[in-house]
Amino acid sequence: MAEKRLLDCTLRDGGFVNDWAFGHGSIVSLFERLVSARLDAIEVGFLDERRAFDRDRTIMPDTAAVDRIFEGLDKGGALVVGMIDYGTCGLDKLAPCAESWLDGIRVIFKKKDADGALAFCKGVMDKGYRLFVQPVSVTSYSDEEMTALVEKVNALRPFSMSIVDTYGLLHKNNLLHYFRLVDEHLADGIGIGYHSHNNFQLAYANSIELLECDLKRPLTVDSSLYGMGKGAGNAATELLSMYMNDHCGSSYDINQILEAIDVNVLPVYRRMAWGYSFEYYLAASNDCHPHYVKHLSDKRTLSAKSINELLARIAPDKRLSYDKAHMEALYLDYQRNEVADEADLESLGRELEGRPVLLVGPGRGTIGHEAELRAYVMQQRPVVVAINHIPEVVEADMVFVSNAKRYVQLADALHRGQGKGRLRLIATSNVTCTRGCFDHLLNYSSLLLTKGAFPDNSLIMFLKVLLRLGVDRVALAGFDGYGAGRAPNYAYAEMEYPFTDELAAQVNRDVSEFLAEAAPSVRIEFLTESLYRPKE
Repeated sequence: MAEKRLLDCTLRDGGFVNDWAFGHGSIVSLFERLVSARLDAIEVGFLDERRAFDRDRTIMPDTAAVDRIFEGLDKGGALVVGMIDYGTCGLDKLAPCAESWLDGIRVIFKKKDADGALAFCKGVMDKGYRLFVQPVSVTSYSDEEMTALVEKVNALRPFSMSIVDTYGLLHKNNLLHYFRLVDEHLADGIGIGYHSHNNFQLAYANSIELLECDLKRPLTVDSSLYGMGKGAGNAATELLSMYMNDHCGSSYDINQILEAIDVNVLPVYRRMAWGYSFEYYLAASNDCHPHYVKHLSDKRTLSAKSINELLARIAPDKRLSYDKAHMEALYLDYQRNEVADEADLESLGRELEGRPVLLVGPGRGTIGHEAELRAYVMQQRPVVVAINHIPEVVEADMVFVSNAKRYVQLADALHRGQGKGRLRLIATSNVTCTRGCFDHLLNYSSLLLTKGAFPDNSLIMFLKVLLRLGVDRVALAGFDGYGAGRAPNYAYAEMEYPFTDELAAQVNRDVSEFLAEAAPSVRIEFLTESLYRPKE
């Protein structure tokens, strides 16, 4: 039976969670615990010449930095390795292995960079390091492409070649197919490895599948403490070490692993959790880069169904390499459901004719001003239109819905209100009615802002409707503008989502500029505090 090894990559892959800022004391503690646990191999971080030396981080500009951080530590029987993402660290940053604290280097690379990366790998081997060849996104390779790559790897004769499931896409049968393909064509004497991600919660199960294979070459399975790692995380060291003790003849000290988790990993997890999540499931189920899901989720305009449908439209050659422009084009095209809305605009115009309009937003600015807002309604008799929510501060006559996600959240309450004759629903054509039909359905694409951070800002969209209908008096309440950080932007917690300083400022500028341009055509009155209000 060939040797089966466990490689812990907490100090490297785990660093995606905390920007590798473990702190020097924690770095030393983690490493010493893993050595005491008798792990076969320990990956201590990235080598990346773009980053300055920082004693508290495990992303290091060269091998000299590794020596300084880990100087004097006993490696025990562990093979100690670092990782290089091809193109981020030159050979000149690597001392000869005989002069370095590292025993080996793992090189990851994309399919398009394979030839250049393998030439770089040859240079790493020439310096005496044990080389791990790590092609990422294994699912991007056809059988023929993978076989051709293995033949090139054979010419190098590295220490090991790994199957890297970068986005956690592999199920058992797919994994075993790639594994057998590589194993069959890899030259004798070269080890084989597996690096998993937990998007489908299969990292542990898939690792066991490989550990149960009867191999004639060494197998190295990657793991991290408590699964700490990028996105959905990795297979957990504590689980695999327990399994390998019971079934593979290993003798890892589980207590040392548990101590490392308790002292060094759980405090990080409590601040910035990782692991299986809905977003990473959506990405994996559509065989695409997780940034696509984040891009769509950050808009807060799409239901899960809509996100799933959009991910299915990503071009095959762009699925695993994030292309923001491609996703934005798909998004706008998906939202653009053209309808003939002339009759709806005409009937809406009759309902608003001769009356001021009070637009009520979901901002916190309405809290504590209920009495003033109700007094305004009593005195001015406006048509009250709520934007993407049902307000509590005043009773709305109509609700304007341009956000499919918000509509899904409010559908039952909206239609109950509509049935009692209290609420009339105005919707844009990107929103699908769950029962019956909307009172007024308007073209989504005709209301978009031609530039800006959010082309489909709901306030701007409805103001465009009012301008088109010739409404000349509009009051605004609950449109506070956006702040960044942890301060809440909405009166309703379920509507919250984070803003960066830059994005919040851009949205505020977009709305303020639109209001300034609209000022000659409509008198706008602010009833609550707002960052959109023109400076006196």
